[in-house]
Amino acid sequence: MTRSFFNNYIINSAALLIGCCFVCGCENDKGKINEWTKKVVMKEEATKVEGYLSQDGKMRARLTAPLMYRVAEDTVYTEFPKTLHVDFFDSTLKKETWLDSRYGKYYENLNKVYLKDSVVVINVKGDTLKCQDLWWDQNTKLFYTDNYAEYRTLDKKIYPGKGLEATQDFNRVTFKEVTGLLKVKEGGFPQ
Repeated sequence: MTRSFFNNYIINSAALLIGCCFVCGCENDKGKINEWTKKVVMKEEATKVEGYLSQDGKMRARLTAPLMYRVAEDTVYTEFPKTLHVDFFDSTLKKETWLDSRYGKYYENLNKVYLKDSVVVINVKGDTLKCQDLWWDQNTKLFYTDNYAEYRTLDKKIYPGKGLEATQDFNRVTFKEVTGLLKVKEGGFPQ
């Protein structure tokens, strides 16, 4: 019994000594932990950008911008902080619409572009859309905003309220909350 007690005492003492060595040997330096676990953002930069968008093997748009950042975070996006210009083409490669904006952000996984600050979209007929922010959905080829927008054709000027949805070529333009004045003929139809 003495020998067994002595063996257990030695084993327990050795385990305690080794455990103390591990505890004393571990140092939790906050600086090193933060360095190893900090969020790293991958960011690429390009200047004098010219890019093309194709769908189903056909060119659909051409983009030019003086500066572009491609950022790989949780959501990968491409940012155009110093203006951008885009020409949109129909199936026969004729330019149908073009747009200018002071800022743009393309969300790759969503196939959507957010534009803000002096957004102007014009089609070949001269129809013009002006607003402070605008979304373009690449899949549906729709422009939309929940904020105020101004849409004008060659012979009409419309000041709508909040919200707009339009096809890329302006063949269909829908306002959500229309406000403003329109000239109406005696028959009740807009001039």
